[in-house]
Amino acid sequence: MSLEKETKMKRSHCHSGIWGRTLLMVCALLLSASLAFAQERKMSKDLDGKNPSDQVDVIVQFTHAPTAKHHKKVVDRGGKFKQEHALIKGGSYSLPASALADLAADPDVAYISADRSVTSTGSADTNAVLDYYLPTLNAQYATSLGYDGTGIGVAVIDSGISDIPDLHAQNYRVVYAQDFTGKSTVDEYAHGTHVAGIIGGGGKNSTGSNYFYTIKGIAPNVSLINLKVLDKNGAGTDSSVVSAIQAAINLKSTYNIRVINLSLGRPVYESAALDPLCQAVENAWKAGIVVVVAAGNEGRNNSQNTSGYGTITAPGNDPYVITVGAMKTMGTSSRADDPIASYSSKGPTLYDHVVKPDLVAPGNRIISLYKAGLTLPKQFPGNEIPTSLYQTNGNTTASSTYYRLSGTSMAAPMVSGTAALLLQQNPNLTPDQVKARLMKSASKNIQSYSTATDPATGLVFTSQSDIFTVGAGYLDIQAALSNADLATATAGSALSPTVARDASGNTVLVSGSSVIWGGSVAWGTSLVWGTGVVWGTNVSGQSILWGSGGVWGTNTMEGYSVLWGTGVVWGTSSTPTGEATAVAINGEN
Repeated sequence: MSLEKETKMKRSHCHSGIWGRTLLMVCALLLSASLAFAQERKMSKDLDGKNPSDQVDVIVQFTHAPTAKHHKKVVDRGGKFKQEHALIKGGSYSLPASALADLAADPDVAYISADRSVTSTGSADTNAVLDYYLPTLNAQYATSLGYDGTGIGVAVIDSGISDIPDLHAQNYRVVYAQDFTGKSTVDEYAHGTHVAGIIGGGGKNSTGSNYFYTIKGIAPNVSLINLKVLDKNGAGTDSSVVSAIQAAINLKSTYNIRVINLSLGRPVYESAALDPLCQAVENAWKAGIVVVVAAGNEGRNNSQNTSGYGTITAPGNDPYVITVGAMKTMGTSSRADDPIASYSSKGPTLYDHVVKPDLVAPGNRIISLYKAGLTLPKQFPGNEIPTSLYQTNGNTTASSTYYRLSGTSMAAPMVSGTAALLLQQNPNLTPDQVKARLMKSASKNIQSYSTATDPATGLVFTSQSDIFTVGAGYLDIQAALSNADLATATAGSALSPTVARDASGNTVLVSGSSVIWGGSVAWGTSLVWGTGVVWGTNVSGQSILWGSGGVWGTNTMEGYSVLWGTGVVWGTSSTPTGEATAVAINGEN
């Protein structure tokens, strides 16, 4: 991935502003009008300009659950039916580009989008140091209470999961496997196995008298459901992900699937209300499954002159799900020296302007499971860690079990594992209540500014820990398990809030975007400072966001004035940024 050097920004001037209910209502109406305009267009922009004679793979969403007559509408226009997606009231098809406009005009058709490529959001780096993410997250507290994820099913929608001793207790903890790539359920890429290890690795190959450090996951006895959607190159399609999400919902009661992990993504092409991936994750959420999604690795992408803002990938742009950015542990167990990883994608989201990510977790140089000989280890052999990193009498010989990757792909499973612990502690929690507890308990003590050097290019990147970079804060397992807050249980009550721009160019949080964050006061007056970012000095004093302390914290974080730079985020010309892979090849120093 080609990365441009991030422009060093000046701090924007901070000043308080009092925004009345009238202004917020206007902003909400503007957002509604914008969405209505998007919905009038029933075909995604990336289908424009196709050669009429080309066959294109598309996902068609209908206004009602499709029947044979709906599929026939596509077939009669020269199309070929591939698969039904009842989850999103649609199906995937191949048809001539010349038939798209006519099909879009059909009143039974709600929206047509390309069946796009999705890819993993993990990456590679070479320096061999321990990551210490377990003590950084206060994971020992869960162990002291006896919580290890027992009885909770986590669906890993990824490149598959390899059979490794660390995933065995009395039995193999991958309780179900299904392939959506047309190959097999075996992990040929190594990404899915790494993700699974972060969620539930048991540390069998690093436990005992010969080892001084045990490498294990957040919830080491969780049940894993392997739903393979990425091939040996880490690539898949929207339709395969939608099908896997549907499978997770269907299998929910059988394997007590309470969490879905999606360490994958692609650029955003339309509102979440139209995007098939977003509609699929929303349905999983409404079915009672916590959906955790990687934010993406486009935080250094300045191709649209936004210094990486507005680069959250889909389906992490959906307001229901928990979207996770990546932090760096700096090879210590202390949180005090941990900065944001500069490649971690930043909000707000394109089209809908949702505040993302929701929180952050360790994602840089994370050690987890792998099998030698797969695609990633072949491409990046330098990521194989020496046995001396965890064995008492180890040496420079490469480990056959553990491997290092960086990216928001590694941060998301930290949150998925923690969600499993919360659900083991209290099985009655709904997805919204889990999200609320994680965000409320997240640590707000994060460095305001940090720099990072890309070891491959030598480029230096400056990052700021504002609301669009770190969300509600840094995942803290002890604080989450100690939190007794029972937010509204209704699906959608913890939607991530949206932001709007007023006539003066200032950014305001839109009131009423959800039950928990909304209402007449939650996103009310005196919360907006400066022209760049939303975060105020008196948030905690008002005690309106989760009570004392506030979900977003007490620190004043000044925003980049470039945030709304060239109209990319706000303007009608909004276009997807970055490339589909979203892989930052190197970790950071």
